[in-house]
Amino acid sequence: MVPFCKGTSCTVFDSVALPVFFVYSIEMKLYAKHQLVLTVVVVSILASVVTGIATSSYFKGKEASLPPTKTEVESQQQSASTQEPDMVPGPVVAAQERMVPGKEDSFLLQTAVRADPVYTADMVASYTQDELQNISVYEKCNEAVVNINTQVMAVNWFLEPVPQEGGSGSGSIIDRRGYVVTNVHVISDAYKIYISLSDGTQYEGRVVGTDAASDIAVLKFDPPAGVELKTIPFGDSDKLKVGQKLIAIGNPFGFERTMTTGIVSGLGRPIQSSTGTIIRNMVQTDTSINPGNSGGPLLDTAGRMIGINTMIYSTSGSSAGIGFAVPVNTARRVVSDLIQYGSVRRGVIQASYVQLTSSIASYARLGISRGLLVSEIQRGGNGEKAGMRAGTEAVQYGSRRNGRIIYLGGDIITAMDGISVGSLADYYSILESKRPGDTVRVTVYRDGKYQELQVTLAEE
Repeated sequence: MVPFCKGTSCTVFDSVALPVFFVYSIEMKLYAKHQLVLTVVVVSILASVVTGIATSSYFKGKEASLPPTKTEVESQQQSASTQEPDMVPGPVVAAQERMVPGKEDSFLLQTAVRADPVYTADMVASYTQDELQNISVYEKCNEAVVNINTQVMAVNWFLEPVPQEGGSGSGSIIDRRGYVVTNVHVISDAYKIYISLSDGTQYEGRVVGTDAASDIAVLKFDPPAGVELKTIPFGDSDKLKVGQKLIAIGNPFGFERTMTTGIVSGLGRPIQSSTGTIIRNMVQTDTSINPGNSGGPLLDTAGRMIGINTMIYSTSGSSAGIGFAVPVNTARRVVSDLIQYGSVRRGVIQASYVQLTSSIASYARLGISRGLLVSEIQRGGNGEKAGMRAGTEAVQYGSRRNGRIIYLGGDIITAMDGISVGSLADYYSILESKRPGDTVRVTVYRDGKYQELQVTLAEE
């Protein structure tokens, strides 16, 4: 409290209500009554102004810390919606289609394919047509490309089985129920298989079926209820042309969903796999394919799968611009059988063969040294019904320890459907695309002459 006295009368003022400068001044000097009143009025006004400013700042700070109201949120959303995005993703279109068109016994796929995105005028003006094409394919297909990792069983120093990290590769979701197509060599010797999706989720997969002749495997994982998987549609590899643009999406060296581009460098290439099997009609491409790309899709510019990336030709192990993919028309038939039967139904000729060598040709005094010698024929089988002849002269072939009995004097198969046959690999690669019930033209060498037989293929 601050006393103020004039004469004998004193007035007490609250020091809290008075500014310091006024307290100081009344201690030093006496004022007239009208001066005092004026001073009090001015000080009161100043105090009111300062208090108002402080109160206003306080409540503004409180309002800023409060969450926005529903009206404010709607206003912000409406304002944001007026800003046009660069690209609007296409809708996901669910459908059903036969794995092999026109074949009612082929597997019925359940697909969910994303339509092409819609671009704004600004984006169209900012990118070339080729770039927009690449962006469109990636946006349409990348969510359907998966990363596949495996564990294999090894043996430790105590001869105990222990799991360890295996190989890795890529795959494509082809059915929204969780079917994935990849290569056999990606999951070779796998103890466990893990399938990682584009959103980072990982599922344990199981093998539905494998086919070493085409290096194609089908896996299956079970997505939780409510999860909508995107799929990659199938194209038509028979319509490919050399020079046509291609796009690959995969996981080279673990870099997930990497996209590379190239062209069709060649068609109909017969390539021998690491298991010795000849895969015919391979698609050759200069699209960069590296370790980890195996099993991933090779796409056309419409985002349709036209091949499954399988192998590269390289002296270093990395891409040298020569890659090969199994054509999708082969994959259609193989995958359909694997899902339905667990194996591929191929037509066969019920006979056993020996691949001719110069030593066999010389010993048997044959007029040719290339082809398949028909050693034995199944009684009542399709080969016998077609008029094919087996050998009658039994001889020991190979070493005494590892030798076997073969029969000379039978037909020698030199061609099938006009395609030269010089080895067992040639024979199996020709029949790879044949079904039970199909008829093939078999050219045989018999008694110094060539003859043609019509053989209806049987179930393997």
